[in-house]
Amino acid sequence: MGSGGREHALALSLAKTAEVVVTPGNPGIARSGLDGLAISCTDSPAEQVNCDLYVIGPEAPLVAGLADRLRSRGGLVFGPGADGARLEGSKAWMKRLASQARVPTARYATFDSLVPAVEYLRSLPGPYVVKTDGLAAGKGVLVTDSLEEAERDVAAKLSGESFGDAGRRVVIEEGLFGPELSVLAICDGRRAFPLAPAQDFKRLGDGDTGPNTGGMGAYSPVSHVGPEIVEEVMERAIEPLIFELRRSSIDYRGVIYAGLMLTDEGPKVIEYNVRFGDPEAQVILPRAQGDLAAVLARAAAGRLCLEEPDLTSDGPPQVCVVLSARGYPAHPRTGDPIYGIDEARSVPEVTVVHAATALDSSGRLVTSGGRVLGIVGQGPTLKEARERAYRAAGCISFDGLHYRSDIAVAAIAELGGAGGASGG
Repeated sequence: MGSGGREHALALSLAKTAEVVVTPGNPGIARSGLDGLAISCTDSPAEQVNCDLYVIGPEAPLVAGLADRLRSRGGLVFGPGADGARLEGSKAWMKRLASQARVPTARYATFDSLVPAVEYLRSLPGPYVVKTDGLAAGKGVLVTDSLEEAERDVAAKLSGESFGDAGRRVVIEEGLFGPELSVLAICDGRRAFPLAPAQDFKRLGDGDTGPNTGGMGAYSPVSHVGPEIVEEVMERAIEPLIFELRRSSIDYRGVIYAGLMLTDEGPKVIEYNVRFGDPEAQVILPRAQGDLAAVLARAAAGRLCLEEPDLTSDGPPQVCVVLSARGYPAHPRTGDPIYGIDEARSVPEVTVVHAATALDSSGRLVTSGGRVLGIVGQGPTLKEARERAYRAAGCISFDGLHYRSDIAVAAIAELGGAGGASGG
């Protein structure tokens, strides 16, 4: 279920071994079916689709209890119930649960009134991190070195001006320093195993400038992250969380996304998400070798096999470049015609993932949201994957198109410009 880039990436991976129906989907997903893949789209709600396995893409329906409703009808569902989805639906609840599980995170406090929130801000050395408690489509976080900007942001959120009811409670955290990392783990309620780590880029502009977004690109593998770091993340951030969820009578079956900062004191959790990341899914899922549909079905049934998993993460390197609309993230413009899709698709080893596209009344492909397309390049090295992604991105045009030009640049430089081989 879903209509974005994450769901397009999921459909492409699941269709390798299963027949996939996407509701409601988007024009790019529908075109994948026309290209001969076992993928189709329907306008019917998920409850009216008869299938062997339900995979819920976005966070909002999970928080709203869609997985519970489908399970009550006897469906096999990959995605947590509303109780587990609170990990993303309430940042304050997530921080409390992480604290109970002794997961390393940033120092924090929660506020629903302005005066104590400002007092707490002024007690911190900076940078300042201000988060909406509720869902904000990945745009409810401010990270700033300016105390004045942080105070204005707190006031706007608590008043409801910025994010309505989602922002009337805020979580204020100390700023952490270090490279970011995303680790996604498949969980069956008791056990979990990790997929390939990825690094994403939240800021709108090159050099990590501009406002936070839902993500402007991602790449995998991450050169400075070896198996020992992934193992540490599992031991300190994933497994204790699953134990605490079970201790709270929450049977969590789905993906746990841990957004981390690799600090001098070790990995610390910035956030948990309850679904595949976007755009991380676009680079992680193509690296997954094996039967994804069977693995997700076993997780949904509570029967993961960790001794001989049917899924590995040693596929070739992937780089995703997100093309965004004019005005994104604050006020994205929609309805602009998109050109050059076929030219981009003709670049070898490139996949054009549709995130926010629609057909207008005349059948033209147009923008329908902020992050419009994800251009995913694959190659034997990270450098070649990046070159292919950007070559294809250059084929596409629409009014106001914007993308970062520095996705994976630093990672390739760390590797001496060669870009590294598959693995990791």
